[in-house]
Order: sequence, then structure tokens, then C-alpha cells
Amino acid sequence: MEYTKAHLSRSSGFVSAWQRLRGRVTGEPSLASLPSIPVAAENVTTLNGPENYRETLLALIAQARQRILIATLYLQDDDAGREVLAALYAAKKTRPQLEISVFVDWHRAQRGLIGKTKSAGNAALYKDMAQRLGPGVDIYGVPVQRREFMGVMHLKGFVIDNSVLYSGASLNDVYLQRHQRYRLDRYHLIQSKALADSMAILLNGLLRSSAAVHLLDTGKAPKTIEIRPAIARFRRALAKARYHFEEGALKPGDVGITPLLGIGARQNELNATILQMIRHARQRIVLFTPYFNLPGPIHRTIISKLKAGCRVTVVIGDKTANDFYIPPDEPFKTIGALPYLYEANLRRFCKAHQRAIDSGMLNVHLWRHDDNTFHLKGLLIDDDYALLTGNNINPRAWRLDLENGLMIHDPEKLLLEQHQAELERILTHTRRLTHHDELDAVETYPAPVQRLMKRLARVRADRLVNQML
Repeated sequence: MEYTKAHLSRSSGFVSAWQRLRGRVTGEPSLASLPSIPVAAENVTTLNGPENYRETLLALIAQARQRILIATLYLQDDDAGREVLAALYAAKKTRPQLEISVFVDWHRAQRGLIGKTKSAGNAALYKDMAQRLGPGVDIYGVPVQRREFMGVMHLKGFVIDNSVLYSGASLNDVYLQRHQRYRLDRYHLIQSKALADSMAILLNGLLRSSAAVHLLDTGKAPKTIEIRPAIARFRRALAKARYHFEEGALKPGDVGITPLLGIGARQNELNATILQMIRHARQRIVLFTPYFNLPGPIHRTIISKLKAGCRVTVVIGDKTANDFYIPPDEPFKTIGALPYLYEANLRRFCKAHQRAIDSGMLNVHLWRHDDNTFHLKGLLIDDDYALLTGNNINPRAWRLDLENGLMIHDPEKLLLEQHQAELERILTHTRRLTHHDELDAVETYPAPVQRLMKRLARVRADRLVNQML
């Protein structure tokens, strides 16, 4: 299906709703006025962990008959990545008519891991498997900006026939729990042709057809410098893009799902909807984020909701459960200071709102489970709204990266039991902070971390660093 200009904007109903979200229409905005795709609640399933996620993904690939479209930050050159790629090639061999496309970040695919030896990155694996197993599994590099630090392709969601498997997780050993250790995320399976079609239109149309997007498995990918003008045009197109779908009315037993896209600080429908979801809350907000570094608008809105008597729960990983954490007995690298920066942010936040913690209106839960890591994202609002997203809800996601998400409106509270069960599973390995002093102070951090943080604070660069993280 061709991605036309009509797909870049929706009906006048969406325009009106968008104007309200941006504050251009007086009166209380209504999330219920946003267009959505009706989906029977029985077709929405919350998976219970990374192993279930991996098993479901591989089963869906094996059963696919029409299309497999995968959008992820990266597909790693490790056991899990090779397992997924092997499954894709096996599906293509069994059913040659299958359309298979994988979309990953252009820059991330062509470099090694941070702090490791320089390498050709995951693209070397893609090329090797294509040479050995033949064509048919197309892997595209998507450059959101000319340089990786200025923004990455952070779209999530796998379209397999008429199913959407959605998680903030990428594809590697730890996300898919291949070798005991895991990185916890959220995982949902949605059976909906309309939703699958909407996500497929954007991937196949806007992304695959762009002059900035190139195959990584052929060995013929251009240098980034050669496609800089195309990247600039691509980013402008992304800023205008929206998911296209036909709005429908909810019937009894349905939930409404609105796919959302966002890039940049302006005219970002995902950002605007996240803010409006929090503003909509009357009783409770549950916010999942892997890195405590809230964008200013989110921070201010959370505080206003606390003052209005709304109960706020923040679930975040302990610094030792951060994917950048380096144990003190290992050689220090600058990237290892990040978990301490996030913890310092959290300590200041808790200190400023200690009264709300004391009263039980603010509940901060720190997740830690053995040597596993934490990467949850999203929102639960009252009992009728939820956000599934790969957005880390930090300044980088807010301003730089290409993000997406699925807002679920559940007026009959049909998914409430699933949401509660998911939250209880996550909280099993958390402890609630009762006082900000339970978090380590800067003076207790390893000496290299202390020196770096003091140096940043001295030149007031700590605020700038936070805006880039």
C-alpha cells in the first residue's frame, strides 16, 4: 500500500483533538476524542516475561504466512540475534512468498558496543547470513540524524501477519533471556489487522521508500556523508508523519488503541499524548522509566498532579540494575557514571517531595533482581488508560529520537486485571523508598564518578548532559 500525503494527516476529528492537546482550543481536553482502532479486549494479551516474549516471537515467525516486519533499535550479533535471523531465513525458505523486512538504526548497526573494540557492528552479521543463505530477509538501516548522538531510530513493534508483538525491548541475548540473565521490559501481543496494517503502512511506505534508508545486508550501503541531504529530508518527513488508520466506534467488549508517532520537541503527537494522559489522571499514575531523568514538562505535570491529590507511583531500576552500571571492582569507563547521575536526579526529586512520600501519595519503587537489568517504559492512568511504548520518557526521547507508542483506552476496564497482574509481577523485585537518605549520596560514589560529577557541576555542564541523556 502506497504511503501518500493523505497518510500524513488524519481526519478533521484528529486535527481538532490534536489542537486541544497542544492547548489551542479552550476547555478541558479529552483523550476519549482521539481516534482509535477498536480491538476486542480478548485480543490483547500481556506476556509475563522475556522468555515468554522470545517464545512468542519465534512461534509467530514460524507460523507467518503473509508478512513479517520488525522495527527495533538493533538486532544484535549474538546467540539471540542469530536465532531470530535464522528463524526469519527458515520462514522465507518454507514460504518464499513471505515479505520479510527488518528496520534497525543505521548508526547503531554499523558500530561495535560502547566501550568495546571498534568493529563493523551487527551489519557484518547481516551481510554474512545473506551471503550464506540467500536473499529475502531485507535488513534496512534507518538514519534519523547524521550522527547517532543527535537521534536514533527508536521505533518498536513487530508486525507478523495480523498480529502486533509490542515491547520496548530490542533483540539480543539479555533482552530475550538466552543465557539466564535478562533485561526486563513490558511485552504485549495484540491481534488486530487494522493495527497491523497501520504500522505496516508506515514501515513499508515512509521508511522503506526513503532515499535515506538503505539495505545493510548487501555490503553496498553508502557512507553516511553521502546521504546527508537525504537524511535531512527524511527527518522533515518524519516530523509530519502520522500512523494512518480508519477510526471506529467501540462496541461492548472493545478497547480503543491509538498508534502514536513522535520525533523532535515540536508537533510531537506522542509527547503531547503522554502529557495529556498524565493531566487526565484523577486517582493514580503509574510511570515506568529505566532512567530517572524526566523531561521538564513531565516533571512539572507530575508535581501538579501530586498537589491535586493524585497518587503517583514511579517504578525505576536501582542503579545496579541499569544497563550502563559497572561494578566498582571493574575498570571504570565514563559511560559507567550514567547510573549514578540518574540516582542523583532521583535523590533530589525524593528529597524535594519527602512529604508526599511520607503520606503515601508518592511511591518510588526501586527494582533489583540478582544481576539482571531493568528497562521498563510506559504509563498506567487511573483504570482506563495505558501507554505501551519504547519511549524512555527522558529528554533524549522527548527531543531527539524517533519514538512510537500505543495508547489503550479501556472505558469498560476490561484489561484492568491484566494491568494489575503485570504491575504486581514487576513490583515483586522492588523496594519502596521511605526516605531520600536510602539512596546513596554523591560523597559515597566511587572516586572516578565523584570527580566526573563534580567537574560537570563546576562548569554547570550537568544540566546539559541531562538534556542529552
